[in-house]
Amino acid sequence: MTESLSRHPDAPDLRDAILRHLSHSLGTRASVATPDDWRVATAMALRDRMVEPWLDSQDRTAADGAKQVFYLSMEFLVGRLMEDSAINLGVAAEAEAALAALGQDYQTLVGTEPDAALGNGGLGRLAACFLDSLSSLAIPATGYGIRYEHGLFRQSFDNGRQVEDAETWLAQRHVWEFPRPERAFTIGFGGTVETSAAGACWRPSEHVTAMAYDTPIIGWQGRWANTLRLWSAKPTEIFDLDRFNHGDFLGANAPETLARTLSRVLYPDDTTDEGKALRLKQEYFFTAASIRDIMADFTAAGHSLDSLPEHVAIQLNDTHPAIAGPELIRVLVDEHGLAMDRAIGLTRRCLGYTNHTLLPEALEAWGTGLFAHLLPRHLEIIRAIDTISPVSIETHGTVRMGELAFVMAHKVNGVSALHTELMKETVFAQLHRKYPDRIVNQTNGVTPRRWIHTCNPALSTLITETIGHEWPADLEQLSGLEAHADDAGFCDTFYRVKQENKARLGALVHDRLGVTMNPDAMVDIQIKRIHEYKRQLMNLLETVALWNAMRDEPNADWTPRVKVFGGKAAPGYVMAKSIIHLINDVARTINADPITRDWLQVIYPANYNVSMAEIMIPAADLSEQISTAGKEASGTGNMKFALNGALTIGTLDGANVEIRERVGEDNFFLFGMTAHEVEARRAEHDYARHAISASPRLSRVLSQIADGVFCGGDRERYAAIVSNMYNHDYFMVTCDFDDYWTAQRHIDLAYRDQAAWTRMAILNTARSGWFSSDRTILGYARDIWDAPQITHANAKRMAS
Repeated sequence: MTESLSRHPDAPDLRDAILRHLSHSLGTRASVATPDDWRVATAMALRDRMVEPWLDSQDRTAADGAKQVFYLSMEFLVGRLMEDSAINLGVAAEAEAALAALGQDYQTLVGTEPDAALGNGGLGRLAACFLDSLSSLAIPATGYGIRYEHGLFRQSFDNGRQVEDAETWLAQRHVWEFPRPERAFTIGFGGTVETSAAGACWRPSEHVTAMAYDTPIIGWQGRWANTLRLWSAKPTEIFDLDRFNHGDFLGANAPETLARTLSRVLYPDDTTDEGKALRLKQEYFFTAASIRDIMADFTAAGHSLDSLPEHVAIQLNDTHPAIAGPELIRVLVDEHGLAMDRAIGLTRRCLGYTNHTLLPEALEAWGTGLFAHLLPRHLEIIRAIDTISPVSIETHGTVRMGELAFVMAHKVNGVSALHTELMKETVFAQLHRKYPDRIVNQTNGVTPRRWIHTCNPALSTLITETIGHEWPADLEQLSGLEAHADDAGFCDTFYRVKQENKARLGALVHDRLGVTMNPDAMVDIQIKRIHEYKRQLMNLLETVALWNAMRDEPNADWTPRVKVFGGKAAPGYVMAKSIIHLINDVARTINADPITRDWLQVIYPANYNVSMAEIMIPAADLSEQISTAGKEASGTGNMKFALNGALTIGTLDGANVEIRERVGEDNFFLFGMTAHEVEARRAEHDYARHAISASPRLSRVLSQIADGVFCGGDRERYAAIVSNMYNHDYFMVTCDFDDYWTAQRHIDLAYRDQAAWTRMAILNTARSGWFSSDRTILGYARDIWDAPQITHANAKRMAS
């Protein structure tokens, strides 16, 4: 014990803090503490070290009168926070030593922390990366969202079918947050609008309370911390005693049930009218609470309303918080007495809008009747905005939230160079012609603290030993690795790091699925939300075609592969859930085949989340970024894979274009049509049938699926998938299939030369430093927010 502590001078202090929290915060002793007790006590000890820089940051922001950024997002997929916080504080080694001295294993305890169920995919993980970068760059900011009780859902498989169960991450104490019962706002829905000479007055018929829960987000080296403020819905009337006393026991709890519904589930199924109403309520609930919070602090500071854009920058992460425009206008007009045109002008100067998709169904539109019923005053304001808008926001019985967000923002940004240009040409072409300077690009990035330094410690150590310790704060320093790409010793170590990470993934797969991965196989991974445009189906069809080829020529010298899938489908997305079922049926067949199982395995662990990604991404040899060109706005998984030394097979879509430009064409496996070629092909009659008839390999695979080869002869199970391939195939799986197959066979050959492959992997890491979210956030701060960095953050604390 003494030897362990002596190596880390701060470890005794941390050990004492852990023991103090065991007794004083949890009311237990070390002799009887459970693993959860140890984890919570350790997290509390780490949180203690975050509080001082957090409060100092708030004090410094107030003292400087600095402009603040308010980032509104339906998702913040932060994952586990204990290890991330310890590393950013610079005390991970001390925490490990302190726990070892107490007979506990740090990594084991880290692994018991539940993932915060606050998001689903790239949108939420991007928001989490942005919070990390805002704190690391000392830009005053608050992230606003919903404190979901159950998040999206916990995914499991029942005979290959996706099953959705409630996520229970809050069943354990969420130690990182501070409840703020004093920071609560009443939010209304429905009712009527009364108009008089004094103006409009909205009288909602239904009310809930939005209560804040704050989580400090510590930046790199612990110098600055911002806040993630999540809203939980509470009843304005906790309990109806009169109804209870009259025997209506369930009715007595109705107010609480109604309120909890709002912050219970991320993205409720909106295929029903009730689901649509709940989702719109959720979006207004958290957005209205956030606007009230911003305005409460702004007015308390004594600023004039005309100076609002000089102090407040509000960023809308997709269309979910687009109601922020009408809500801020409502507050300025109805509560502060401003004229409508003045309020619109001030609001527009405060708002920025990030567009994440060109898919029409993802650009939200709400029925006018629903809007009038839930938000009647906001519909009036939208109609006032419509009178000065060059396009109709309310049209054909719907309110179009993408157009609303665009019209009410002073800047609208895409998230990759290609996506931004396509925005100008497609969904916002008319608005772009009217406002040619409004659309700007901010290519996404990822935080290197989480996505190399934390999740890939062996690679992080190698990088630090090679180029120094400053790269997590300046990721473009990774370019220094390029000089070592031909150094045999460095290449050998890089290769061994990858093998160690593959072994770690193998352990997870064996634990979850009972499957032993081939340690010599290429690890080929596609981890994304299951959606037709992301084309997991094309990956699977190629996998079956490869299986067929192996069975046809069992004596050929095949390159072994492990094909890994991960991701969830929205509960109401029938086709995506059918694709999941097919993946699992194919996996069951291929993994049991004695002829091919040494060369080909298909792996699909259930309930993909951030923690699983932190194991999968460092292990990947090949990154599947195969969306239909023109449909993926950016992607951030592609960046994480490249940074961790995976090569990409991809289309010219989203940020793939920029990744290929930076890592080099020779270190990227390109296939498929361009976005413009996709549009041209769609204009051709029966393009899918023609592509299938021209590809015997694809025809064979589709016939096998249609004949029930992978599901015991059930010819109906996947009939809809096969029919879609022949008769519709909007996302061009059939047309890109043969080119995809050819690219995969080039990859087989390339992987056989491990020295050359390792060199390409090193160059991917060395040339991907530009894809840091620090770079992205500095671009937002410069081009959209006009927000400062506090360059002498926490000077008093640092001096001490």
